[in-house]
Amino acid sequence: MSVVGIEAMNVFGGTARIGVIELMDHRGLDTKRADNLLMVERSVALPQEDPISFAVNAAKPLIDALSPAERDRIELLITCSESGIDFGKSMSTYVHHYLGLNRNCRLFELKQACYSGTAGFQMAVNFILSQTSPGAKALVIATDIARAVLPEGVELSMLRNSEWGYAEPSSGAGAVALLVSDTPRVFQVDVGANGYYGYEVMDTCRPVPDGDVGDSDLSLMSYLDCCENAYLEYAKRVDGADYASTFQYLVFHTPFGGMVKGAHRTLMRKLSKADRQSIENDFNTRVMPGLDYCQRVGNIMGATVFLSLASTIDRGDYSSARRLGCFSYGSGCCSEFFSGVVQPASQQLLAQQRIDDGLNQRVLLNVEEYDQLMIANRPVRFGVRDLTLDPHGDRYIGAMAKPRPLLYLSQVAGFHRKYEWVA
Repeated sequence: MSVVGIEAMNVFGGTARIGVIELMDHRGLDTKRADNLLMVERSVALPQEDPISFAVNAAKPLIDALSPAERDRIELLITCSESGIDFGKSMSTYVHHYLGLNRNCRLFELKQACYSGTAGFQMAVNFILSQTSPGAKALVIATDIARAVLPEGVELSMLRNSEWGYAEPSSGAGAVALLVSDTPRVFQVDVGANGYYGYEVMDTCRPVPDGDVGDSDLSLMSYLDCCENAYLEYAKRVDGADYASTFQYLVFHTPFGGMVKGAHRTLMRKLSKADRQSIENDFNTRVMPGLDYCQRVGNIMGATVFLSLASTIDRGDYSSARRLGCFSYGSGCCSEFFSGVVQPASQQLLAQQRIDDGLNQRVLLNVEEYDQLMIANRPVRFGVRDLTLDPHGDRYIGAMAKPRPLLYLSQVAGFHRKYEWVA
C-alpha cells in the first residue's frame, strides 16, 4: 500500500492575544459559562494581519527547512479558508509569491466552512497517492480569521450583556501549514480509512463578507449528528474499528472545548455504553491533549482540526506508535472522520517548530487595548481599495519577541495587497 501523510507541519497563532475570562467580564457576561467554553485565551488579529500573512508565517519555517531541490517538488499549493479577501483571486497566489516557490505549481483555494482544511488535505493526499508526479509534494495551508471589528454605528458600550458576546471569546485567528508527501514523518494517513457525511443545513454562514449569522442550537445538533454518522461510516469501511479502543487519541474540530466534550460524551454513551466517570477519564486521557492549543488560539475555522492535531502530537505520549482518530466538521455542512499513525520520532520533529513558544510570545492585550483594536480594524474590512499601514512602527508588532522575521500587510493599492517582513 502507498504511504502518504504529513511530512511537516506548523502553527502560527498571530501576534496578539487576550484572556477569555477578562474579555467575558469586560462584556458583562457570566464568567461561570467559561467552564463550558473550556477556553483560556484567544488570538487577536492586528490591522496588519490577514489570512495571507497568517498563511505565509505558518508555512515559512517548513519551506526554509527544505533544500532547493525539495522546495521545487512542491507542485500543489492549496489555501483553505472561509476568510478570502477576493471573490476571484485566490490567496494561494500571494502565498506562493512570498514563499518564493517554483512557478510550476498548481495554485487554488477551497471553501467549505470549517471543513475546508480537511478538504484540502484529502485532495493533497490523493494527489500524492495518484503518483501522477512521483516524488512531488503538496503544501496545504488552512488560514482563517475572525477579525474583531466594531461595526459602524455601534458603540462599545452596546456590546455589554449581548448574547453575541458568548461567541466572541471563542473566535480566533491563525493558520496551520501542512507539507504533504510520501514521507509522512509527522502523521501517516490510514489510506482508505475515511467516513464522510454531509447535507444542507443553515446552521451558520457568511452571507456578507464581514458578517456571520447562524443558529447556535442548530449548529450544535448538526455537529453532533455529523460526528456520530461520519464515525459510523468510517466503522463500516474499517474492519474492527471501535471508538473506545482503536484510537489512542482523538482529534476534533473545536469551535470550543465544551462542544467537543459533548460530542465525545454522546459517542461514548451510544457506542460503548460507558458510564459517566469512565467517559470523564477517557476525555481527559484521549481528548484533552488536543484541546490545549485550541484553548489558547480559539476557533480558526478550517485550521482548527489541524490545530488540535498539532496539540495532540505535542502533548501526547508517543513512547510507541499511536493511532489518532480525527473528526472534521464544517457548517452547511460537510464532515469527515479519518485516522492516521504518529510515531515517537513524529513528536520530536514537530517539537522543532516550537509552537508552544510562538503562542507564549504573543503580546497579551488588556481589554482597553482590545477595544481600541476593534476600532483600528475598521479600515481593513473586506473590499478595501487603498490603504497604507505601518507594520514596522506598530507597538504590538514591536513588542512581540519574534524568533524570525514575520510577514505583515503594509499596503493595499488598487486592491493589490503588499506585505513586508518585520524582524
